[in-house]
Amino acid sequence: MKKRIVIDTNVFIAALLSAEGASREVLRKCFQGQYKPLMGAALYWEYEDIIERQEIKARCPLSRAEVEQLLDAFMKTCRWTAVYYLWRPNLKDEGDNHVLELAVAGNATQIVTHNIKDFKRGELLFPAIQIVSPCQLLVSEV
Repeated sequence: MKKRIVIDTNVFIAALLSAEGASREVLRKCFQGQYKPLMGAALYWEYEDIIERQEIKARCPLSRAEVEQLLDAFMKTCRWTAVYYLWRPNLKDEGDNHVLELAVAGNATQIVTHNIKDFKRGELLFPAIQIVSPCQLLVSEV
């Protein structure tokens, strides 16, 4: 069974901005079927919002059409997951709560993020969900 993971927006954006690195490798492994990323409405709209930011567009080596193709292809690898229960207040950064809620709703084993410390400071703990960086996820597979 493939690991169910939630890929935080910062990891997806890092993969867009650099062809090298662990973030891009995590996406490759999703496309290869090694991981099953979970996606929900709030996370999808956050991806869309940040992709459209001028500073991201300026740094991204991909054209707008290529970014759209990549996001569409990525969405095809994802398992759409509805979040019915909100675990709030929980994290100090309210903007991160939806990522944790998606992981809980989809029974994810890991949240892949560059924001590890923010996710580990929650009022509620979910020991079955590991908070890992892209590098940590990849190393755990070796």
